[in-house]
Amino acid sequence: MEFENKNEMLQIRQEKLDQLIEKGEDPHKITHFTDRTLAKTIIENFEDFEEKTVRVAGRIMSKRGHGKVNFMDIQDSSGRIQFFNKMNNFGEEEYEKIKQLDVGDIVGAEGEIFKTKTGEISVRTKSLTLLTKSLQILPEKFHGLKDQDLRYRQRYVDLIVNPDIKDVFITRSKIISEIRHFLDSRDFLEVETPILNTIAGGANARPFITHHNTLDIDMYLRIANELYLKRLIVGGFEKVYEMGRMFRNEGMDHSHNPEYTAIELYQAYVDYNEMMSITEELVSTVAQNVLGTMKVEFGEEVIDLTPPWKRLTMVEAIKEYSGIDFETIETDEEARKIAKENNVQVEEDYTRGHVIAEVFEAFCEEHLMQPVFITQHPVEVSPLAKRNPEDPRFTERFEAFVAGNEIANAFSELNDARDQKGRFDAQVEAREKGDDEAQMMDYDFINALEVGLPPTGGLGIGVDRLIMLLTKQESIRDVLLFPTMKPIGLEKAENRDSSKETYETYDKLTTEKIDFSKVKVEPLFEDMVDFDTFSKSDFRVVKVKNCEEVPKSKKLLKFTLDDGSEKERVILSGIKEYYSAESLIGKTLLAICNLPPRKMMGIDSEGMIISAICEYDGEEKLNLIMLDDNIPAGSKLY
Repeated sequence: MEFENKNEMLQIRQEKLDQLIEKGEDPHKITHFTDRTLAKTIIENFEDFEEKTVRVAGRIMSKRGHGKVNFMDIQDSSGRIQFFNKMNNFGEEEYEKIKQLDVGDIVGAEGEIFKTKTGEISVRTKSLTLLTKSLQILPEKFHGLKDQDLRYRQRYVDLIVNPDIKDVFITRSKIISEIRHFLDSRDFLEVETPILNTIAGGANARPFITHHNTLDIDMYLRIANELYLKRLIVGGFEKVYEMGRMFRNEGMDHSHNPEYTAIELYQAYVDYNEMMSITEELVSTVAQNVLGTMKVEFGEEVIDLTPPWKRLTMVEAIKEYSGIDFETIETDEEARKIAKENNVQVEEDYTRGHVIAEVFEAFCEEHLMQPVFITQHPVEVSPLAKRNPEDPRFTERFEAFVAGNEIANAFSELNDARDQKGRFDAQVEAREKGDDEAQMMDYDFINALEVGLPPTGGLGIGVDRLIMLLTKQESIRDVLLFPTMKPIGLEKAENRDSSKETYETYDKLTTEKIDFSKVKVEPLFEDMVDFDTFSKSDFRVVKVKNCEEVPKSKKLLKFTLDDGSEKERVILSGIKEYYSAESLIGKTLLAICNLPPRKMMGIDSEGMIISAICEYDGEEKLNLIMLDDNIPAGSKLY
């Protein structure tokens, strides 16, 4: 039977279910199918099961055959096994019901195990029961850019169609268990601290805001659990840790998701050197116990996690990878000047310490493939870490980098209450100037420090990033069962009021009603440009293969483009406040493709995305120039 469209096929499934209900055979009234044997158990132990009766249940993944015999491939949590259905075992009426089953239906069967003439281990079914009627159509397989998006949105379908990805999440569970075992065996106590906070503290990050109706106060989803855990050290616990979800209202890219799993641990009477030892021992031990090796392939690199790991100060790393020597740069003015000369974005009020952090990010992180501890961070970007006694401009802090990603962050914890108060004051001042990632004042934490925090080492590990490394996944979305996705279709309108701030710049691709009386455009240029000069600019149609936020940049999106050549083109554009990166994937845009590469945040930008800018109701408005998707990539504009 042929169908004109998918809707007709879906309608037929609905009708099949209605007919079953009319006959009193509603499959959804069946509450259990117990005493099952898994497919993998049968296949791996065929000699033990041959000619024995078993009960097997799972989802129909394919069906074939006609006449008096048909075959079904059944998938359960362990794998697949074939059902051999023969009319003589059922009778004509019952066999006809089996023929009406669809791919996607969940069934249970009882039968004998045997091998077919082709040698395939199968179940010779004697009874077969429909347990759940599938009203949707499973895709044959997910592939390509658009389907990648669908895989994340409908992970339940992804797990059915691509069962191999289950291995990633099974490994994830093992990694988390091994982390706990490592710490528990070293007498760390696992604790639980609040997720809803009245103050967003413990890290420099933008929080999610919610409202408690009874108390009539705004509250924040935690961005870190650091300040609570250190309160426990003040209270007399000497080794504590907590692993769980953190929430940061920030950009999304291959290594950032708004909610993610992290672990923080604190130990009294040690410093950040002990935290280095714990980090390298924990990561290498988990790798060995889960993977059976401390050497991990990641892309084209073989990462050796065997301790000890390399150690570099931040200033040393900058000198090694950029040639800039901050040992010879003493003033804030000189530091800002050097940064601008090297195309690093800095604000006019940035100090030498701020600039060092920005230059490190721009020039160093991508080179840090083998495990390395980057130590001695500037005090301006480390408000909770102890100062280095030898150079108080820096702190006893490290970040651990592997495969170009930061996986851990640790301090010798600041326990000087007056110093901490001063740094909180500086954070509050930065926040008042518009830095929505700066920390808030926490007077109760200051009070805890005044009670007395012993010398303490603290460590935070990004569990998702560690899992990415150990499972060879390049995107955080591939290690999260349900990564954060923007709503589609009507969901945007239905949810708009629930989070206005989230949706203000959510999707600039939809048509907005414009009051053109409020539009102000720049006057046309009066200076003429000759045609020869203009023709030297190579305007090309480009397709957006991928788009992601540039980490720690407030403005930049990174486009990976198909420009009609065989080589991917990367262009950075400062339009982050106008468009979400995800919304631009697959779009057809316009770009100038023959500009010299310009380094931005350490990335070579190979051209310019063309957009239209005007003033609307007193504010700047930007629209990307979007073209018909039927125009091929590489088409030249004349």
